[in-house]
Amino acid sequence: MRISCRRRCRPWAQGTAIEVITADPQQFLAAWSKLPERPQQACARGVMMVLPEQFSVDPESALDNRYLQLEQAADPDLALRQAQRLAAAVEAVGVPVTCFPGRADQRDGLFPNNVFATAPGRCVVGRMLHPGRRPEAARGDIRRWLEAQGYRLHDLSTGTAVTELTGPLVIDRARQAAFCGMSQRMDGAGLTATHAALGLELTFRFALSPGEYHTNVVLSVLAGQACVAVPDAFPDPAVLRLLEAAYPQRCLSLDLAEKDAFAGNCIALTPHDLFLSERAADHLRPTSRQRLEAWGFRLHAVDLSEPERAGGSLRCMLAELF
Repeated sequence: MRISCRRRCRPWAQGTAIEVITADPQQFLAAWSKLPERPQQACARGVMMVLPEQFSVDPESALDNRYLQLEQAADPDLALRQAQRLAAAVEAVGVPVTCFPGRADQRDGLFPNNVFATAPGRCVVGRMLHPGRRPEAARGDIRRWLEAQGYRLHDLSTGTAVTELTGPLVIDRARQAAFCGMSQRMDGAGLTATHAALGLELTFRFALSPGEYHTNVVLSVLAGQACVAVPDAFPDPAVLRLLEAAYPQRCLSLDLAEKDAFAGNCIALTPHDLFLSERAADHLRPTSRQRLEAWGFRLHAVDLSEPERAGGSLRCMLAELF
């Protein structure tokens, strides 16, 4: 059992959070049962996007991201139009979108959730694994805008720890608890720093299967009400059992075809509006769609065929603003 506290742990008591990182399922679930639920905090008040202007796929990420598509050149004009349609679809359900232009020296820098993550009153700036993506964290226009919105920056980009924020770290905002699949994209020091900087109460850390680089491709928490998960992405079957215990009767297992189409990279932007790419929606099994709809979610699908060439999908393109 590996435990890391960001301050000295307090005795467990009803209504008292432990503020702990653990790899022990029993300890996590015991602490989870004591966390207060705040449904009004489960969804973001808005999102931020970086538009894929001058978009191309950087082969550097292919070193550990098997989802990259390098067979043919990306179409930057189509990528931009698809991102703009995504922004319009999100705004249509009442969620404000703030867009920043892409940059010529950051041609695949369209996944800001890896770089900027917010919690009330604070914004964490991450540090990317691959050197080619690290300049995204230095964007002064985004930093200044976030500070103008009242966020205090916690800058992890200048250290040595690796943290790609809400790529590896999937957060249940209603409970201030998280699930972190460990890989090269989030090391131990990065997790400890990110857990503290975001003010999380509880984090469960676990291994991802070989070939998986980001947890948010294989796991999504839906507005604190449910989750979707890919059992094959977790070498230890205890991870799926933990998720099923945390979200009883509301843990949807995705198969490999759904996963490879980015169905696990979905995001609930309101308590009832679930967004995923058109490719992901087309690969959902009828039973998966039926369960999501039975839980009260309206599915919104957006064609993101060009951005998906860079190895991420819809959820990766949206940095949530809390």
